Amino acid sequence: MIVNCVAYDRGQRLSDIPLTEVRAHLEKRDCFVWVALKDPESSELSALQEEFALHELAVEDAQKGHQRPKIEEYGSSLFVVLHLIEPVGSELQTGEVAIFVGPQYVVSVRRDAQLGFADVRRRCEQEPELLQHGPAYVLYTLMDTVVDRYFPVIGQLTAEIEEIEERIFAGQTTRAQIEALYTLKRKLMTLDHATQPLLEVAGKLHGGRVPPICAGLQDYFRDVYDHLLRLEQSIDNLRDMVTTAISVNLSLITIQENDVTKRLAAYAALVAVPTMVAGIYGMNFSNMPELQWSWGYPTALASMVLIDVYLVYRFRKAKWM
Repeated sequence: MIVNCVAYDRGQRLSDIPLTEVRAHLEKRDCFVWVALKDPESSELSALQEEFALHELAVEDAQKGHQRPKIEEYGSSLFVVLHLIEPVGSELQTGEVAIFVGPQYVVSVRRDAQLGFADVRRRCEQEPELLQHGPAYVLYTLMDTVVDRYFPVIGQLTAEIEEIEERIFAGQTTRAQIEALYTLKRKLMTLDHATQPLLEVAGKLHGGRVPPICAGLQDYFRDVYDHLLRLEQSIDNLRDMVTTAISVNLSLITIQENDVTKRLAAYAALVAVPTMVAGIYGMNFSNMPELQWSWGYPTALASMVLIDVYLVYRFRKAKWM
């Protein structure tokens, strides 16, 4: 579905136009067209391919989706893929945007994502002096917005790990905590798979041989690169926190199991003493002097009680009970 198709001239918005008028605007020297699509049909992409002479391999990638974040250069045009990550409740929803950038056009293809780029368009239109740089500035703004949207995800994941840590140190060391930590680890992997390749994308746009279409905007793409470095550092820190929390949780579970083992051993010892005494005097031997002693029975009972009392004292002192 085509969300909008807008023509710009020297950084100023002209109007929404139908696809049939695109060619007329492309013939103007300082004019470019920005087309935004959401989950397009193959026929719509084919029409845009013909209109803007998009490379067939790039169109194929945009049509199939599920691409790794990347940047590809086809002559004077660029094809960029970015991953969109949106928090939906306690889960992360992943989407994708494929961006075709040429000297006089920008085509953004959004898939499996609820959040659009209306705010990006408003931002560009509020800065006409920068929008005069043309499609490359739109590419920068799209990348900057996508990267900035990762930061709330980092904030949500940080809050989740802090909540889990509080539960762990409150004594709630259960299997559920480990499952929650591994779920959080998978979310971090999803975020890392989106941001890590973007470092290479942003790096190509601000350093080394910069594509001619992006010349003059290196400082802006360097800013995106710096944001990505901050994100990577935050992801690494969160990953370390999750690993530490898993280790602490397992250690506390082991300590709890050891405490249970100690208690069981203590109770077993308390039962073993009277069992041993009763077993000894339950043997059917003729020559057992204590059996003929009038104080033998109460002495045996008293011995059982006194020994168990002493054991309880020792076990409590050793914190086994």
